[in-house]
Amino acid sequence: MRTFRKGGIHPPENKLTASRPIVDVELPAEVVIAFGQHIGAPAKCIVAKGDHVTRGQVVAEAGGFVSANVHSSISGTVTKIDKIRNCYGQLIDTVTIVADDADHQADMEAMAKAAPVMTPQQALQLDPKQIIDTIGNAGIVGLGGATFPAKVKLMPPPGSKAEIVIINAVECEPFLTNDHALMLERPEEILTGVSLLMRAAGVSHAVIGIENNKPDAIAVLSSRAVQFDGIEVMPLKVKYPQGGEKQLIDAVIGRQVASGALPISTGAIVQNVATAYAVYEAVVCGKPLIERVITVTGPSVAKPGNYRVPLGYPMDRLAEIAGGIPADTGKIILGGPMMGRTVTNLNSPTLKGVSGLLMLPESMAKRPAVQPCIRCASCVSVCPMGLQPYLIARLSGRGDWEQVEALGVMNCIECGCCAYTCPSARPLLDYIRLGKTTVGGIIRGRQAKK
Repeated sequence: MRTFRKGGIHPPENKLTASRPIVDVELPAEVVIAFGQHIGAPAKCIVAKGDHVTRGQVVAEAGGFVSANVHSSISGTVTKIDKIRNCYGQLIDTVTIVADDADHQADMEAMAKAAPVMTPQQALQLDPKQIIDTIGNAGIVGLGGATFPAKVKLMPPPGSKAEIVIINAVECEPFLTNDHALMLERPEEILTGVSLLMRAAGVSHAVIGIENNKPDAIAVLSSRAVQFDGIEVMPLKVKYPQGGEKQLIDAVIGRQVASGALPISTGAIVQNVATAYAVYEAVVCGKPLIERVITVTGPSVAKPGNYRVPLGYPMDRLAEIAGGIPADTGKIILGGPMMGRTVTNLNSPTLKGVSGLLMLPESMAKRPAVQPCIRCASCVSVCPMGLQPYLIARLSGRGDWEQVEALGVMNCIECGCCAYTCPSARPLLDYIRLGKTTVGGIIRGRQAKK
């Protein structure tokens, strides 16, 4: 069974919602749409207070090449353009849109009457540039969490050429099942989206990588894929962090991305499986990225499940739909427990990059007491990037940024394998993140002086 070569772990999967079908969350009367829902430059607001917008209308345009359009997920009136605190307490630029009864009714009727703007066969006859432009106009980003604009990946730099499209359907993060649920619900649409990505990239071969703890998804996509030219469904060994772009490329085609190089240097373009579905919706249905599937879960959550949520929907209300925050909750995380981040403010909107809302009980959230390093090298053996986490963390704590950079801190993918495996419960990833942030700033400063 294929997998990546360096490091990796197998934490408890805790896929509590794997058998839960997707539940549609009703359109709210108010949404707060953030302008920075992607890696790169924030989108630029193009509406004003008092404007009336319709569902799917652009409210902020891409602010550069690496950026993405942002659309309204409801029809309504712009009531505020201001800054609010996001889930992590940071100030972000947003627009607030409020619907009245007529707006809500119009949205409900439009959704009931919604029909594709073309057939899949017609879509696959489009020029690659038309597909790429549609993806860009629809504001599609990587929905696995990285939120890199999908259009940019399909436009590799001069001298680079795509040979294969790899679809990340691994979902190796514990607790999360949103991609799994989507594969079971929309296999034909996902495969059409993969075919569109192949045409846009100019390749004839695509591989959908799925870990073998999802036999039902492997079966349903494999049975449908025979109707699509050039698409292979590849079962992979269960190993975290196989969903990392570099690790997945290694697992699927056996090529490793060199330090400092782009993934396209291996000939591969990697897109998330939910991104492929969003491409189908954009090209075939004319629908921009205005909603996504989010796993709301936790051992004590009353109604854990996979919810299709309009972007801009309040996170605290999403928690209420799942039965509310359990009394024993010790930590709330956006994403999964390995790479997700702790929420400090749940009164904030859903974003394109939010794949999960995880409510962990105190018993699972409390960190053990930190002990001295015992030089066991467990962190070295599990690091998928071949780094020395114990040493990078120690030097970051001392502020020795020159050595931290020399040890390759910028290659860290922040997967958390090192901290997870450390028998002394040392906060390795915390110090490595500090080092990565600081060194990144130093590098940008050097480049600015050139």
